[in-house]
Amino acid sequence: MVAIKDVAKKANVSTATVSRALSKPESVSKKTLEKVLNVIEEMQYLPNASAQQLRMSRTKSVLVVVPDITNTFFSKVVRGIESVASEFGYQIVLGDVHKRSEMNVKFFEQLHQKKSDGMILLTSNVDADAIRQLSQRYPIVLACEYVVGLNIPTVSINNIKSSCEAVDYLVQLGHRRIGTITGPQDSVLGKDRLEGFLRSLAKHQLEVDPMHIQEGDFLYEQGYECMKRILLCETLPTALFVANDEMAFGAINAIREANLKVPEDISIISFDNIKFASIFSPSLTTISQPAFEIGRTAMKYMIQLMNKEEIEEKHYILPHKLIIRESVQQK
Repeated sequence: MVAIKDVAKKANVSTATVSRALSKPESVSKKTLEKVLNVIEEMQYLPNASAQQLRMSRTKSVLVVVPDITNTFFSKVVRGIESVASEFGYQIVLGDVHKRSEMNVKFFEQLHQKKSDGMILLTSNVDADAIRQLSQRYPIVLACEYVVGLNIPTVSINNIKSSCEAVDYLVQLGHRRIGTITGPQDSVLGKDRLEGFLRSLAKHQLEVDPMHIQEGDFLYEQGYECMKRILLCETLPTALFVANDEMAFGAINAIREANLKVPEDISIISFDNIKFASIFSPSLTTISQPAFEIGRTAMKYMIQLMNKEEIEEKHYILPHKLIIRESVQQK
């Protein structure tokens, strides 16, 4: 049998170099890697098919990093990704960061170790410099969010514009005391949706009580806790823009516990249009994101990157839609 030392001798490299060429090919120079792989094929140290796969660096899998897999919005995005991936013979590998930024390194290693051919990020809560460097060597697509100054393919809606339109709708219904439960302000979605809220108020020359602005984290529990704090105010808002549906559910339940009603006492408008938004009582008026199409578009970008095709429009904005249901009424 051909041993690794035989390959090393014929390629005129060390056995450690051959080992790295097989396990961490990015750590070996292109010239050396080519030489080692040629010898591997020639000496049949690995089956020809395996050597060819190493040469092409194709695993036929794509890593999809999700901020919270329990959120049904991201589940729908992932289904969109998978629908295109399967068309091209790829499988997807899920990674759930759940706000643990230290986990980023583990997922980045998936690329370094050639365990995935590319990565689709559904969160911008990552080290921008690390992503910038990785994107120079590996196919990376960012979906749902964006990172300022990062020149990689991005798919999202316009969160500022859509949030502004949601609050405009409340104003059209006669509401003047409007509050908000924001997303985390260290995230681009949290910042953009708050920016849209403030732009609408400024446009209509409305002021907001600082206590009517509470920062949440996109989870049900924080929607509930933020609403409890707003309910302590002497004067309550007549309407609330909540940065996502999950927090809106929590806010509505807090309002109910205070013996108030939605929308009779406080109207609620939110964001995402997850499936439960139409089932919840009252059903939510919400901004709908085309989650499935976001996923499909992101995977199409990934296929283009892996095939080294030119991408003309790197920042693709998909349309949003205001879905009017029961949680909002005329003031």
